[in-house]
Amino acid sequence: MVPVIADANSMSDVLHRSLGEDMVVSHGAGSVRYRIVAALADSIFQREVLMSAANFGRLFPEQEGYRFLLVDTPREGAAAVASAIERQASDLGADAVDTAARLDDFHAVENTYLATFQALGGLGLLVGTVGLAAVVLRNVLERRRELALLGAVGFDARRLSTMIAAEASLLVTAGVVTGVACAAVAVAPAWFGREGSGPGIGLLLLLGAVIFAGVLSSIVGVRAALRGRMLDALSSE
Repeated sequence: MVPVIADANSMSDVLHRSLGEDMVVSHGAGSVRYRIVAALADSIFQREVLMSAANFGRLFPEQEGYRFLLVDTPREGAAAVASAIERQASDLGADAVDTAARLDDFHAVENTYLATFQALGGLGLLVGTVGLAAVVLRNVLERRRELALLGAVGFDARRLSTMIAAEASLLVTAGVVTGVACAAVAVAPAWFGREGSGPGIGLLLLLGAVIFAGVLSSIVGVRAALRGRMLDALSSE
């Protein structure tokens, strides 16, 4: 059994393993059992598995030299060090990459998936908003007799619109707050694990657009309900 260390994302998403589990890999005429004893969170060693130099030399004696080197240098001198490495070792094909840039490359793939799911979620939210407008409009039209009665006792169209808009705003806001709370609980571990920042302005604008659509649809519904002959609706009431 050979103890190894893996990146946490690669361990769960690629290797489909957890801490303490073993991997059996064919090696030569036999096989080698690797046990994951530790995991690195959001590291530059994604797609890599780390083991001790002694175990590596024993299992892979044909591998000579080093393909990757980690250089510890102050941030202000990193560019000069990288330029010197690439210039002095150009015949060996040396390529110096900043660790922050390497992490950004890894995150770019992850962010692409997140952006795709966010676009799909936004499309679903848009469809739901259209459905919300239809439901609110139908609800107001079904209450046409009630609105006619309120108009007969002194409520004008402006006060009726304000009343229906307040009802719709309360329902829509409660739904949005409930959905945001559930989503926050679901993404909180990943959010704090990666030291994420607050929600983007686009998300806040999208949530505001949902509330605005609900209020606007209620106002349109009231105007449509009060546009016809209210005497007919009142007589049926």
